[in-house]
Amino acid sequence: MSRILCRVLTSAHTHRNLEAAAAHLCSAASPPASLCPGSSPRTTMEPKLYRSPAGVRGMTSLDKEAFAQTITVPALRVPIRVLNKVIKSLKKSTIQRPGMPRVVPDTEDGGAFRLILLDPNRISSASSFSEAEAEALRSFEVPEELHSHELQLTYDNLKSEEVLEAVLPPGQDVTSAFSRVGHIAHMNLRDHQLLYKSLIGQVIMDKNPGITCVVNKLNIIDSTYRNFKMEVLAGEENMVAKLKENGVTYEFDFSRVYWNSRLSTEHQRVVQLVTRGDTVFDVFAGVGPFAIPAARVGAKVLANDLNPESYRWLQHNCKLNKVESKVRTFDLDGRAFIQGPVKQELPALLKGKGSVHVVMNLPALALEFLDAFRGLLHQEAPCDENLPTVHCYGFSREDDPDTDVVKRASRSLGFPLENRCSVHFVRNVAPNKDMMCVRFTIPKEVLFSSSDDQTEPSEEPAPKRQKCEETESI
Repeated sequence: MSRILCRVLTSAHTHRNLEAAAAHLCSAASPPASLCPGSSPRTTMEPKLYRSPAGVRGMTSLDKEAFAQTITVPALRVPIRVLNKVIKSLKKSTIQRPGMPRVVPDTEDGGAFRLILLDPNRISSASSFSEAEAEALRSFEVPEELHSHELQLTYDNLKSEEVLEAVLPPGQDVTSAFSRVGHIAHMNLRDHQLLYKSLIGQVIMDKNPGITCVVNKLNIIDSTYRNFKMEVLAGEENMVAKLKENGVTYEFDFSRVYWNSRLSTEHQRVVQLVTRGDTVFDVFAGVGPFAIPAARVGAKVLANDLNPESYRWLQHNCKLNKVESKVRTFDLDGRAFIQGPVKQELPALLKGKGSVHVVMNLPALALEFLDAFRGLLHQEAPCDENLPTVHCYGFSREDDPDTDVVKRASRSLGFPLENRCSVHFVRNVAPNKDMMCVRFTIPKEVLFSSSDDQTEPSEEPAPKRQKCEETESI
């Protein structure tokens, strides 16, 4: 910010009190000579309007009053009769701060003028106006002379990242990002931020209307039910969220089921491949982000989840969205679901006209479940045209994640999928960790076998506790 105020000094039209304030801050900040008055400012650095008071550094309990300070900004004196037109012409150059007006009274006049506050990041002298802005001012007969205005900046005028940057030790990661789940803000704090977790939670809640609860995900996830431990940083301890995704309403207890708002685009991508009359088997359905939209487009859906809470909320959401007649729900292990309901339904479906989709969204383990399709059916394939399409998700830390997930899927199926599948990058969930979706038609050589080739289903991998499936900074 010192650099900005130094730049303001170069304006021949600013008042002396603006110059004095800028000179004081320039001296306090001890900038390089190139940033002081009379020299060319470095344009490679992003100037800041707000310079945090030194006393807030290291604060762990939020004191909003400590963030208040007075700054000086450039202003334009404008007659009231053309005020709205000038504001519209200068919309890119006026000051933009939360809760701060762009127009203030002109105390030196009897009421015929107002001051339009300008962004010092953009306007430091009359020559800073663009050609179009300057032309507009001339047409409205508004002098381009800049005035100074003292402005009181408070906590309410600051962005969350500005507050956190002021509080946390210099040089450390500052993040104000979070995943929103209804009224809940879900964060992944790093170790160095934990000392400030209560303050961070309060700031996030203050700066984001509608957020009434802020939680931090801890570093352990239950790989059986996919629900992670969390702690409430600020606000109410109400974990039952209600939200809309792609036009569908969901309700669930966020602390007891798996939900990731960042998969909204992926849910939509897969559902767009489904048409009326198709059948969808959702092996790890969660609370229904694939199953319910698929039912809404006219597909027949069989949805399963091992987590009793997910199963309960899945049923609730089917009723909430009036698709309970189109969705059959199950509370089974994924392999048992494939070897049970899927096996029972497939023979008739393979003779029908509608496409069959199998969605397997459990990226930590889903690839290991593909072996459940080996010899699933005894009869010979009636044709090759209506074999099920699988959408199977997996994490990969390899340099070539596409090749990695295809190799692992092939190994689990016992059949090479190279050149017989497509791989879609879903998202990066952590450094060197990608979420991928491999899509393929189940080969008839895998799906069909004689009774002599049929093997008993293998045991599901023992439930284990592992590091969080997704440890990205949200």
